[in-house]
Amino acid sequence: MPTREAGEVFGPRMTLFADVLSVGLATAVAGLPLLTAPAALSTACAVLRGAREGEPATAGRYFALLRRRLRTGDLTAGVLALAGALLLAADLALAGAGLPGAPVFAVTAAAIGACAAVVGLRACARPESLTDWRAAVREAARDAVQDVGGSGLVLLAVATAALCAWMLVPLAFLAPGPLALALTAVHVRRTVMSKS
Repeated sequence: MPTREAGEVFGPRMTLFADVLSVGLATAVAGLPLLTAPAALSTACAVLRGAREGEPATAGRYFALLRRRLRTGDLTAGVLALAGALLLAADLALAGAGLPGAPVFAVTAAAIGACAAVVGLRACARPESLTDWRAAVREAARDAVQDVGGSGLVLLAVATAALCAWMLVPLAFLAPGPLALALTAVHVRRTVMSKS
């Protein structure tokens, strides 16, 4: 990263940190209707990916990109993500009710939910998610299997974001930014690894 310019109060790393937090806040606001959450996170990843190429990572650019892309496919992705989360919650609630075989069922449901979350989050980080969710999910599933370490990093990023939001509730509105940065970094890491 370049050094500080004359008159600049903070260095470029602090500027990137501030940009990530502003994009995170914009993502939290855009994802509040829940059906728009996949599109909101995908747009955050696209904005942060563009920062590597010198494009500004600002909330204004985020909302401009989000306005251009909200379409039926994005809302369908939101419906599927919400339905999957509700199904997992119902399954875990049934397991907690004391059904026979509940411990094995709960572990199996949690493992399936974690795998689905990894694929969904990795799909949000892929550039294809801006235009074609099916291609993004297909490629994300392939990446999740071929890059197990990256999938572990995605789960770690989600756990860290959830822990931060649990410890201090206002951080829940900033957590999508660092989560999007982590997802973008995992995707860039995978791209670099596949080229070498």
